[in-house]
Amino acid sequence: MSRPEALFPLFAALETLDGVGPKSAEAFAGLAVERPKDLLFLLPHSGIDRTRRASLREVAPPVTATVAVTISAHWPPKQKGRPYRILVQDEALEFQLVYFHARGDYLTKLLPIGEKRLVSGKVEAFDGGLQMVHPDHVLPLEEAESLPLFESVYPLTAGITQKTVLKAVGAALGRSPDLAEWIDPGLLTREGWPAWKAALTMAHSPKSNADLAPTHPARQRLAYDEFFAHQLTLSLARATVRRGKGVASIGTNALQTQVLAGLPYAPTGAQRRAVADIAKDMAAPLRMNRLLQGDVGSGKTLVAFLALLIAVEAGGQGVMMAPTEILARQHHEGLAPLAALAGVRLELLTGRDKGAERQRKLEDLAAGKIHILVGTHAVFQKDVHFKDLRLAIIDEQHRFGVAQRMELGAKGPAADVLVMTATPIPRSLALASYGDMDVSVLDEKPPGRQPIRTALISTQRIEEVVTKLRQALGEGRQAYWVCPLVEDSEVLDYASAEARFQQLRAALGEGRVAMVHGQMPAAEKDAAMESFVRGERQVLVATTVIEVGVNVPNASIMVIERAETFGLAQLHQLRGRVGRGAALSTCLLMYQSPLSESGERRLKILRDTEDGFRIAEEDLAMRGAGDLLGTAQSGLPRFRVADLERQSALMAIAQSDARKLLHDDPGLQSPRGQAARGLLWLLDQDRAIRLISVG
Repeated sequence: MSRPEALFPLFAALETLDGVGPKSAEAFAGLAVERPKDLLFLLPHSGIDRTRRASLREVAPPVTATVAVTISAHWPPKQKGRPYRILVQDEALEFQLVYFHARGDYLTKLLPIGEKRLVSGKVEAFDGGLQMVHPDHVLPLEEAESLPLFESVYPLTAGITQKTVLKAVGAALGRSPDLAEWIDPGLLTREGWPAWKAALTMAHSPKSNADLAPTHPARQRLAYDEFFAHQLTLSLARATVRRGKGVASIGTNALQTQVLAGLPYAPTGAQRRAVADIAKDMAAPLRMNRLLQGDVGSGKTLVAFLALLIAVEAGGQGVMMAPTEILARQHHEGLAPLAALAGVRLELLTGRDKGAERQRKLEDLAAGKIHILVGTHAVFQKDVHFKDLRLAIIDEQHRFGVAQRMELGAKGPAADVLVMTATPIPRSLALASYGDMDVSVLDEKPPGRQPIRTALISTQRIEEVVTKLRQALGEGRQAYWVCPLVEDSEVLDYASAEARFQQLRAALGEGRVAMVHGQMPAAEKDAAMESFVRGERQVLVATTVIEVGVNVPNASIMVIERAETFGLAQLHQLRGRVGRGAALSTCLLMYQSPLSESGERRLKILRDTEDGFRIAEEDLAMRGAGDLLGTAQSGLPRFRVADLERQSALMAIAQSDARKLLHDDPGLQSPRGQAARGLLWLLDQDRAIRLISVG
């Protein structure tokens, strides 16, 4: 589908705008501005009050002020490098204008003695009087009207000045057409939002600081446009996945009942609800695309296994993928007793499988003799074929890209997809990253999970910690000791773990301590982990490689060094490695004092709650969205106007609105649908438009 003609002027080259030459066009790239339309969404971040005063008597320096003055005298510098001073008089006060490195002939023309001028700039106290250094504006009184009472301040980059931006933005606004409305009329009225073009004009010409707030109707509307376009794109992607017709997998409940009867506990209400959601999706003729979100220890494994059994009951196969070999092995070990209860064949496939052994697994998989496969991304390899893949479960989604999700779909063209994550994500972020999915949340802890005692302790007391640890090991307990990431350098990171490892070995005994870190060869890392899992080693010194999924029920102590350097979500994940067995568990957060205010707030939240969702909301409030999911791999969209933290409520409205529009008008053919296509073009979501045209 081609771009609407009304938008052509906004997609022209930047140099076609007044005041933008090839050089500044190149510099604008530093602000991610490549075409006139990008300038529309480059909003001012602050403003300067240029209200006229009768005299500087009314102001308290340092402050920006605007006042009419009469020029009394010029005092050129006596020595090189000294400032050029000009004496001026307003209604009630004498003060000086100060210029550095200025040419006298230029200043005598700009500020002729005896004449009146309007000056505006930063006023400061100096030597008992007031001075204005390098005024921002000097205008003849008849041009005073051209100075806005409140001047917008834009983000800048090397080679671009405020004047350049102001002029370019003005030119881009002049090219903006009146576009048909894409927002639902009821919503527009209810929120009291302006039309698109009016909103842009208001956002670029604020009258006061209040107009710059994310709560201002014009800014809310433009933020909503971004969220809406984003959710439309996700919904279209989801519809494309859905259009890839699924196969209805209807379970018989026979295997599930067998497994549940053999368990020593009953599933929680949350687990039952999640299984019911999944079963309903799998029974439908459309492909499932669901996210299972569960805090540490909420029992995702059981839900995943019951879902895999639905696929087997329906005559198909299931696969479960983990991001690392250690995790794949653990899933395999965790699922083996359940598979035994159900009487189904479960196998593990990783990069380690070689030769005849691997060949045998591949043949059995293709023949349908293996019901459930657990693996790493080795499952993506060309020679891996399923007889009838019905369900793919991906653990820790943010480690797998969307492209890999697609590849997996190709293994079973009709396979349902369930994504699991143990990272509690606040609702607004979940909608931004997973808006194309339906979400099930496990928000109850299974019976028998022990609470974890969390304590804060300063690094100065490390000797005490080691002594206490020695006692605990004497009672047969196991412990993790997590070392900080030092300076983001893997070399140093390795050094900090290495040094702590040597020290603890000396203090606790050679044969008691193992170590894992990111620099070790995989086989060595696995061997060290194994020795800890089997209980041959009692202390595991590690960098954050153990953050996700490692399960050692006997480990009941977690020491985290320099805890203040970790993110909240990460600390919560690490703490979740203990508290998995019968013993009462302890987590020690060691910090280096003095703690910053935010560092203290973070650690106290962890001490006071084990609720991952509450922790995630706090984390979002404190650090922002990009940091929370780790910008590099978060897959979070980059919004230009919208602020995910402060305007998160709009995201939920945008999702339901986008889904409703596509439900009523899947091809975006109605007048509102056509308007929405224009919005997708404006916000570079033309991928989404290709998705409609494919369908």
